[in-house]
Amino acid sequence: MDGIKVLLLDIEGTTSSIKFVHDAMFPYVVSHVRSFLEKHWHEAECQEDVQELRKLAQQDKEEGVEGVVSIPDKADDEETVRDSVASNVLWQMSSDRKSTALKQLQGHMWREAFSQGILKGHVYDDVVPVLQWWRANGGAIYIYSSGSVEAQKLLYGHSVQGNLLELLNGHFDTHIGVKLEAESYKKIAASITCDPCEILFLTDIIKEARAARKAGMKTCVVVRPGNQPLTAQDAAEFSIIHSFDELRQPGHQLC
Repeated sequence: MDGIKVLLLDIEGTTSSIKFVHDAMFPYVVSHVRSFLEKHWHEAECQEDVQELRKLAQQDKEEGVEGVVSIPDKADDEETVRDSVASNVLWQMSSDRKSTALKQLQGHMWREAFSQGILKGHVYDDVVPVLQWWRANGGAIYIYSSGSVEAQKLLYGHSVQGNLLELLNGHFDTHIGVKLEAESYKKIAASITCDPCEILFLTDIIKEARAARKAGMKTCVVVRPGNQPLTAQDAAEFSIIHSFDELRQPGHQLC
């Protein structure tokens, strides 16, 4: 860890279980999106979410995206529009899309669920002690996830281990750029005025690790239950850990 000043952390499959995201957070959206839209339809925030989804649907249509669900103009029948919005959300989720418009609405839905105690964010037991140790030794910690900044703050602010936001210096989502492009990591380094070589990015996704490394960052691939298995080539190419505790071990090699 010599020369590292900043930890940049992925969430899903890194600090938190993929199972929690896929078995709790996503199903909540699927089962509640229609009732959520009906409840909040006339609120300005909800209408902003709808407008962003409508713009994306129109863009998808123009680009010939297969299966896109269009969203009628807001002047059309309210129930019809609302139903099309819900259908669009479900279509995007079934296609495993990570659009900013989708993440924005999901984040607002999760805010309600977390604030009401319906959801509590999962964080692995080995994570918090290491983050506390890192901060106590003068290091900084940032989160970079495809989930919205608001959703990130909800997960860590309402976690099974309490409010962890005080351990974090900041958050990044797809507004800074997609996670598979090196330019996104360069922008993050610039925004926190830190040399990329002084940042360690931890993720479970090999393609993300490659993008971060291309940007000049140090990388470490995290292996957790339920994560995509690594190939022998992947394991040889990157530093691998199974627990954050390994970051405190003297002489841990980073790639």
